[in-house]
Formats: sequence, C-alpha cells, structure tokens
Amino acid sequence: MLAAIGIGSIDELFSQIPNQNQFRGELDIPSAMDNLSLGKHMSRLARLNADCESQPTFLGAGVYDHYVPPTVGAILGRSEFYTSYTPYQPEVSQGVLQSIYEFQTLIGELFGMDVANASMYDCATALAEAAIMASDITGRKRVLLVDTVHPSYCDVVATYLRHVGIEIKRVPSLEGAADLAAIENTLGDSDAAILVQHPNFYGNLEHMSQISSLARTAGALVVEAVDPISLGLLQPPGYYGVDIAVGEGQSLGCPLGFGGPQLGLFSCKQEYIRRLPGRVVGETKDLEGRRAFVMTLRTREQDIRRERATSNICTNVALYALAATVYLATMGKTGVRQVAELSTRKAHYAASQIQAIAGYSLTYPNASFFKEFSIETRVSADQVNEALWNEGIMGGYKLGERSMLLAVTEMRTREEIDLLTRTLARL
Repeated sequence: MLAAIGIGSIDELFSQIPNQNQFRGELDIPSAMDNLSLGKHMSRLARLNADCESQPTFLGAGVYDHYVPPTVGAILGRSEFYTSYTPYQPEVSQGVLQSIYEFQTLIGELFGMDVANASMYDCATALAEAAIMASDITGRKRVLLVDTVHPSYCDVVATYLRHVGIEIKRVPSLEGAADLAAIENTLGDSDAAILVQHPNFYGNLEHMSQISSLARTAGALVVEAVDPISLGLLQPPGYYGVDIAVGEGQSLGCPLGFGGPQLGLFSCKQEYIRRLPGRVVGETKDLEGRRAFVMTLRTREQDIRRERATSNICTNVALYALAATVYLATMGKTGVRQVAELSTRKAHYAASQIQAIAGYSLTYPNASFFKEFSIETRVSADQVNEALWNEGIMGGYKLGERSMLLAVTEMRTREEIDLLTRTLARL
C-alpha cells in the first residue's frame, strides 16, 4: 500500500502530524480478563454514567424523557425487525413493509396531513429537506427562517441550502415567538416558504394560523417543525393550512440514547406527494387478491435516474419508526392526550414555583408554553446546574450566562419538581 501511494514508510505516512502529538511507546492496555471479570469491570464503568432511571432530568432542548411502554421493546426485539434492511423485495419483506405503512398512516393522522413518508433521519434534516422541497414546488429561491427554531436545526438547514442555491432570510422574534409584523414586512414574491417551529425552541407556542395566512397571501408555503406529543392537546398542522409538517419522533417511544439516533417525521399535502423525499409504502393486492404492501414511491431514484432525483436521502430509521408505531398503537389517542396534559400541567407547576423564588423569573412571562420554558437565574446557569447535579438532578440547557431552558415531562414527579425549586432557592 505504501508503494502504491508513493511513500516509503509508516512514519512518512503520518508526517503531517506534529511529533509532539504522535504517540510513542506501548498503549497502557490491561492484561486479558476472563468473561466474569470483564463483565464486572464493564458494570463498574457503566455505573459511572448518569441515567434518567436513577436521577430525574429537566434537560430537553430537542430530546425528551418520556415514558416508553414495555410493548415497544418487546416488538423491537424480534429478530425479523431488528435485522431487516431496506425492503426492496416485497415478496420477502411484507412484515417490514406493513410496519412502515402503519407508521405512515399514524403520522398522517397525528399531524392531520394527507400523506407521510417512511421517516427521515431526524427533525433537523427533515426541516432542511422540506425547505428544498418547498423551493422545488414554488420555483422560488429564498426561505424565511424564524429565529425561534432550534439552533441546531437552523445550522443543518444552512448547511443543506448553502449548496443548492437557496437563500435564507432570518426573521426576528418578539417576546419568545415569531414577530408577525417582521414576517409580513419581509415576505415577498421570491420566498418559497416560512420555516417555523411550534412549540418553538423555547417551548413557546407560535401564532400558526396568522403565519399561515401571511404565507398564503404571498404565495409561499408554510413548513412547520412540530413536537408530536404536543398534538395530544394542540391542533395538528393540517388544520391551519400548513403545507409541509416535519417533527422529531424521539418522544414517541424512542430512548434518549445520549442524544441520538433520532427519528425524523415528514408529512405534506396530497398535491405535493411527487416531491416528497425518501419513500412511501403503499397497499395493494397480489395476484391472488390478497392484501399486500409495496414500495410505491422512491423520489431518490439514484439507482435508476440520478439526474431526476428530488432528494438524496436513501434510507430511513426503520427500527425507530417501528418504535413510534408501537408507541402510538399502545397509547392511543387517550394516552397521547394524557401524556401531553401531564407534561403541560407539571411544566406550569414548575414554572409557577420557580417564579415565586426571589431573583428568578420567566424569560417570556406573557408567552404560552407547552412542556418547556426559559428562566432567568440569580446566579450563573453553570452554578445552577452544578448545584442540581449535587442533588442528583440533571439540570436544564444553558441559554446564556444567567438563563436556561427547563423541560418537564409526564415522567417528573411533584417531589422531583419541589426538590428542583428548593435547590434553586438555596443558591
């Protein structure tokens, strides 16, 4: 190999690395262990990690500690699901194809949209794909991106659009939500879509009906990133004129997993189905008249007509899509509503308790919020989180020197919330 690439030694191969950064000598690797000793060693290491089963967490910012019914693990653990690959051959993939079909159906109903695809990677990439799709539909080359959208989502959208000739115009916020006047004054005939998150990054609710109305007046589309759990209480995107609705499906039965992997949700109006990225599984009948499932649409087409592909996404998070399917089927409409109600009530209880402490306040006191809210602290956010950690609590997401974002789901108890507020009061 060295001769093939035109160098004479291994040292020459790594010559670009400064000498002081190159490791010399032998790695400090312990001697071999028997299976019993290795198992105990790994258990000791695992206990050094914090987890949400042993201590409560108020950290959200896109990934949330929601209840996962045992049915999810029972189904995901079946070998025919966790070893399956892309179901190109329907004659041997009916189980996986049906699970994807049911997933699409459930997400379509949850979002109030006509059609949903077979999942994306996460909400960030789904939002970026939606922006490209909106530009393709309208023939326009600019999108408005509201400042209250998750910062990581904004970064991914910027990365995607930078290379496809679509301009991004940021829209400012006002009191923790999109500035409607700024949207109205900025919207023009070159704008393909407004990209908005509801509930937004700060947990606050956006004025979606007004935003949709402004977009329609300018001939632009509305692309909304939504928390699927919030739809247990809030109207779904399809009810107030959203054209493309995406979301993060991690809350639907998927573990926290140190922040990933996640599950992208993507839905749209029926008229845009031919522009939909990813794939769509459909129902049909086989030659003997039996119910069957097949891959109906694949807009990628890289393996057939690459130049006509509308998206480069070529796979999906099928196992997590199945988790969401099992979660929604297990919880049902009543269960999802209960989760949303409990999260909202507990979040508002926590906010009211924190507001009562001298030196603490809500960043946006007049805003309506779902399960997440921003607070101003009387000491630094780092001090707050350190104090909470010492009490066995995972704190919030640091927004600024003295501001942080707290998430409260149905998993938090009154005792845990009261411990949080007592700790804040002592600082």
